Amino acid sequence: MATSATVHAHAPQGFIRKYIFSLDHKVIGIQYFFLALTAVGVGMFLSLLMRIHLYWPNAVLPLVGEIKPEAYLSLLTMHGTIMVFFVLTTAPQGGFGNYFLPIQIGAPDMAFPVLNMLSFWTTFVAFVTIIAAFFVSGGAPLHGWTGYPPLSAIPQAGPGEGLGADLWITSIAIFCLASLMGALNFLTTTLDMRAKGMTMMRMPLTVWSWFITAILGLLAFGVLLSAGILLLMDRNLGTSFYVPLVVVNGQIMGHKGGSPLLWQHLFWFFGHPEVYIAILPGMGVTSQILSTFSRKPIFGYRAMVYAMLAIGFFGFMVWAHHMFMSGMSPYSAFAFSLLTMCIGVPSAIKTFNWLGTMWKGHIRFQTPMLYAIGFVSLFVSGGLSGPFLAQPVLDIQLHDTYFVVAHFHLIMGVAAIFGMFAATYYWVPKMFGRMMNETWGRVHFFLTLAGTYAIFMPMHYLGIAGGTRRYSQYTEVAYLQKLMPIHGFMTYAAIITIAAQFIFVINLFWSIFKGPKASDNPWEATTLEWTTATPPPHDNFNGVTPVVHHGPYEYGVPGAPKDYVMQTDAATGAAH
Repeated sequence: MATSATVHAHAPQGFIRKYIFSLDHKVIGIQYFFLALTAVGVGMFLSLLMRIHLYWPNAVLPLVGEIKPEAYLSLLTMHGTIMVFFVLTTAPQGGFGNYFLPIQIGAPDMAFPVLNMLSFWTTFVAFVTIIAAFFVSGGAPLHGWTGYPPLSAIPQAGPGEGLGADLWITSIAIFCLASLMGALNFLTTTLDMRAKGMTMMRMPLTVWSWFITAILGLLAFGVLLSAGILLLMDRNLGTSFYVPLVVVNGQIMGHKGGSPLLWQHLFWFFGHPEVYIAILPGMGVTSQILSTFSRKPIFGYRAMVYAMLAIGFFGFMVWAHHMFMSGMSPYSAFAFSLLTMCIGVPSAIKTFNWLGTMWKGHIRFQTPMLYAIGFVSLFVSGGLSGPFLAQPVLDIQLHDTYFVVAHFHLIMGVAAIFGMFAATYYWVPKMFGRMMNETWGRVHFFLTLAGTYAIFMPMHYLGIAGGTRRYSQYTEVAYLQKLMPIHGFMTYAAIITIAAQFIFVINLFWSIFKGPKASDNPWEATTLEWTTATPPPHDNFNGVTPVVHHGPYEYGVPGAPKDYVMQTDAATGAAH
């Protein structure tokens, strides 16, 4: 373990080196955070347009005009892509991970600062590239965020499948490169730059979650990058990796021998680990906050670590449960179904350990704690529908319905976003030196939690009733018209919930500039980021490498002068 890695000892003076092309992991983390905040604004706006169109299909909106079916499919594609890549992947790992992983292990910076800067700016280029797809001839692609061929592989297949689709694929390929650079940095930093005494089993669970997420990213994004390059070749060089002999608009395409299922295998081999890339950092942050605000050690620290490792391992074993409808062998379907059920075991271990952490704790119901509890609630609610979809016989009935939309939005989408909110309210005092407003934080929490359940819970009922997903409107199908009141309820809930997010944005920016000054350790937490100044200095610890004597969650220690023991406090006999 490195104890005195001098990465760049002196703080840069110029504006560009300090705030734009910075090598400081803290500045890069903030850049990632605000990029994700921008992306979530775009993604929410697209989802709002979709909900408005589903309930009022003939509405003519200012600036947008009338949303035609192909435009709806473009909104669906871009909403899914932006949220999965530029929000759920970028904020938890690139934002908070970049900022706090080095501080939590006692390192002065990331192992490769230049690579770290390059990974952010490559992500930024990927975001600009995908936004550009809205403004080119033909508009954004309509092949869905999963990009299934042959629709995505043939430029003549529909509006948006020309230059827009090329930009979409290029953006994802660039994003994969950025994520690979980031993953290498996270792994090297965690393995090589821990402070003296910071053994692997003394690392906070946040560090474990970022570390395991980086392993998943390193293994998964390379596969998607390769798949994307092959798709670009099919589109522009006449190859036939994914395209069989196919007729489009009465014209035979110049392809033969390709397999659309090859793309599904490659995409979902990335796509299922991606679910855990989005949710694992939220699990780490939730563990951290539940322990801190329950004033108790985390229940079963080692079990939590092994459960996250098991989730990472099984995440690569289950990809074909997305493909039960593809005509695969029933024996293969049975194997993937069984493995999918297995992944519920470590998830359940984590859930029971979170409940065990709160059990009989001296709970402080401040905003970060509320969001952590909200994360557990959404994780359980979304997870309960997973075993249904893991059964091929049920999934075939439910697959193309809103039941699936409900499942993945609850567990992968809003649960992960609740983890981000928890992290924001918890760490903004350390990042910017000012506290966020507690009252407005609670208002934001209750509105968002109620709104989230009001939007996504009814989707289960829609799915069971046969409500199809990906349809742009339901005016042509008689039995679907009877489900319109549920769509109306969800649409009004979405409008209110999106409006409530302005409370968060105003609270965030107001607090950054005008909020009350934060102390070095406002939550009375134990991990290393709370031992340094607020905000942390350029090299994190003012040139003094911390020495770690304790685990990360020493709360309620018998005989200790306070109800918590910092990781850097002198070693004593009393410890958990």
